[in-house]
Amino acid sequence: MPFPLPPYDWLRPLLFALDPEKAHELTIAALRRFGRLLPPPTPPTAAPVKVMGLNFPNRVGLAAGLDKNGVAVDGLAHFGFGFIEVGTVTPRPQPGNPKPRLFRLPEAKALINRMGFNNDGVAALVQQVRLRRYRGILGINLGKNATTPLEQAIDDYRSGLRSVWPVADYVTINISSPNTQQLRALQERAALAPLLAALREETERLQGQTGKRTPLVVKIAPDLDDEAIVAVAETLVAHAIDGVIATNTTVSRPNLAHLPAAAEAGGLSGAPLFARSTEVVRLLAHHLAGKIPIIAAGGILSGADAAAKLAAGATLVQLYTGLTYRGPQLVAEAIAATAAECSPPPQAVEQAK
Repeated sequence: MPFPLPPYDWLRPLLFALDPEKAHELTIAALRRFGRLLPPPTPPTAAPVKVMGLNFPNRVGLAAGLDKNGVAVDGLAHFGFGFIEVGTVTPRPQPGNPKPRLFRLPEAKALINRMGFNNDGVAALVQQVRLRRYRGILGINLGKNATTPLEQAIDDYRSGLRSVWPVADYVTINISSPNTQQLRALQERAALAPLLAALREETERLQGQTGKRTPLVVKIAPDLDDEAIVAVAETLVAHAIDGVIATNTTVSRPNLAHLPAAAEAGGLSGAPLFARSTEVVRLLAHHLAGKIPIIAAGGILSGADAAAKLAAGATLVQLYTGLTYRGPQLVAEAIAATAAECSPPPQAVEQAK
């Protein structure tokens, strides 16, 4: 079982007194050390499920972005996640966008970030995750370097895929961050189809060489209109993609004009994203019709929010911004709620006897 963690209620005011990015850095450093000191936990089992050929002990995971360089996996495992996703990582190290680039909106239980894929590069991440003691499911989220022209993005994703193949349980292709110029254009069918074709070809080649199968997942934006989401769904099915994450952050600012920080450029995450990201899950579920599993992310700040994502058609959920406001207790709450959502009602159990 995960090691008991200290109450977050007393820690949050201390972290919120700091610059958001500094608080993030201190948190990652603390979790890195914490993970080294304690033996790795066994994730709690609650409504386990097999998805993409992988056995998930519970349905609640960590979204990419919190641990970009894969340095704190062992510490994060003590939160109880059924799976952990690290990154976004790019082929070459890059500093990201100028600071400040991370902003809190406490009144809205939201964050705005324009980090810009700041990371130490894929080689450094692979080295870190090779050292992990955590043996649960690990996803690695790939992006392209900011200096790579859009027409060469396929090369960056293919390079990243080759690098992480030996250590990833699944790989996510991030084409939906709003903080890398033109990246979201890769979601358009004309660009998405050749990208996915190239990556599917690469996965088949790597599987043939290594005998290892690694599912391929695509992460999409909430800002696509419904017609574009349907086109994405059709393209994912056509190229036999293993899963889809819905959604990344949004560039819209729903009902936030009264908050000064809302004027900052970047992707908005947290509670204001919940409604739209859930609607995207519902739309995808309708058009995918069970052909591809959906991992829901966006605005989960309670167990009820997590359960609502499953009710909309998701199979798994991911947390990030909610952890900033709720801490590790959100993970346990979401695990319990998603397990309850997936359990048959008592009368159905009785009838089955």
